[in-house]
Amino acid sequence: MTDIRRYSADNRPVFITAVCYQRKPVLANASEKELLLTVMREVKAEMPFRLLAYVILDDHFHWLIKPEPDVAFSSIVQSVKLRFTHRYKRAQNLIQPVTLWQKRFWDHLIRDQDDLHQHLDYIHYNPVKHGRVSDPADYPWSSFLAHQANGSYPNGWGTTQPPASIGTLNFE
Repeated sequence: MTDIRRYSADNRPVFITAVCYQRKPVLANASEKELLLTVMREVKAEMPFRLLAYVILDDHFHWLIKPEPDVAFSSIVQSVKLRFTHRYKRAQNLIQPVTLWQKRFWDHLIRDQDDLHQHLDYIHYNPVKHGRVSDPADYPWSSFLAHQANGSYPNGWGTTQPPASIGTLNFE
């Protein structure tokens, strides 16, 4: 077992990346993406957190969440991954054990407003980065449109070149 330390979020947002086991496209279909969103909402009701941003791709997802002070973000991720796996197995009529997720996940505690905006941009540009769409507004499995509606992103953002704010970030 590796010696991974998880720090308390201390009322700060947390950027999270969870990847499917062996990069298999477990989340490729709309039904699996919807299932993940449903599970996220259910866990959110039990372990309160603010979902600041998200994107779901075929083999991974990124979140930016702000857990309530008494809720550990690692427990949130564990609950979502376990519940999704159980529901996925039921939906697929699978009886045998199945591994859908890599054992660990990537986390980053947001340090300041610049760091927050950098990670928001990374999340919302991700579908373009992975060649799913040429305009982030065309990708339905992201919080981009909600952020654009509240004025955070202008029309055409991320369509001509990667945003300078994400630089060389790579959280895949």
